[in-house]
Amino acid sequence: MNKIAFFILLLCVFTNCSKDSFDGTSPNHNYYFPTDEGTITSSQIGDGKGTLNPKGIAVANDKLYVCNGDVLEVFNTQTLTHIKTISNYTKGSTTIPLTQLSSVCVDNGRIYIGSVESRLFVIDEVTNAGISTVGNGQWWNTFVHVFGVVVKDGLVFVKEKETSIKVFLVSQITDKSEWNLAPIAKLNTLKGFDEVYSMDVADGNLVVAGRNAKGYLYYNIAGIRANAASSLKAPIAPSVIPFEEAKPLALAISADWAITSENVKDLNYLRIYPRREFMDKIYNPRVNASDIMGQNNFGNIVSVAQLNDRLFLSDNTNKKIRVIKLNKSAITEQR
Repeated sequence: MNKIAFFILLLCVFTNCSKDSFDGTSPNHNYYFPTDEGTITSSQIGDGKGTLNPKGIAVANDKLYVCNGDVLEVFNTQTLTHIKTISNYTKGSTTIPLTQLSSVCVDNGRIYIGSVESRLFVIDEVTNAGISTVGNGQWWNTFVHVFGVVVKDGLVFVKEKETSIKVFLVSQITDKSEWNLAPIAKLNTLKGFDEVYSMDVADGNLVVAGRNAKGYLYYNIAGIRANAASSLKAPIAPSVIPFEEAKPLALAISADWAITSENVKDLNYLRIYPRREFMDKIYNPRVNASDIMGQNNFGNIVSVAQLNDRLFLSDNTNKKIRVIKLNKSAITEQR
């Protein structure tokens, strides 16, 4: 019996599937489980002699973008083949080496790349030519390092050191804008220091995987806009329901799911919640796995992305991108 069939059989046993029918109805229940689809390692980059130290990742237009130390790697999401390495921000005669990359986001034709060296690089998605930078690499100006970025609905959210998220307008960042932009608003993550943070936007809310706060942090975007000016003095606090032990590390919200990774003591879990329940702060994962069918434990997953039924996991502990397939099995419960 192959592993998938065996796994489905176990699901049937644990959910008390029965051949006896009591009321003539046979409701269907969908069960979801992950299987290994592939991996991306350093051997797939260049001559295969380099390193892969994956941090933030993003998927857009059949490309996977991976923050890898001082460069941004680009892969094909279907074949997993390496396309290119972006190592510099180049705009006209200006060239700035990319260094200590933490996070990446793609929105409306732009790639936003966060650097621990207190910069946000913005480049064209198609040509990779530089558009602008925010911050000048000095931690006392604009940012105190950058540990996360997400862009949506005309807003740029940048997580910096400790408990701060700064909010900018996309329209502030142009090919003529200066590096020393002022944020329009500030948010408070309650706890934090210098870890890579994962964020996403859904249903009018910014949602942050608050590892130090042991919970998912929700910020209403309409509230951020309405209270932007006052938040520069008193940063806006989130709505959060803390977990007892779980520390959320990564988060990506799709049309149907909230794909997350969470740490509990010595184990790292892939947890997948129905989107609607997750946005209502109902935390009942349909997938809760620390490995794939008893093998290959997950390491520290600092970023996740989804493309159809494929999940991309940035496993920083094991220095690879794990590609997981989300499978669905309909099991009929006889009554």
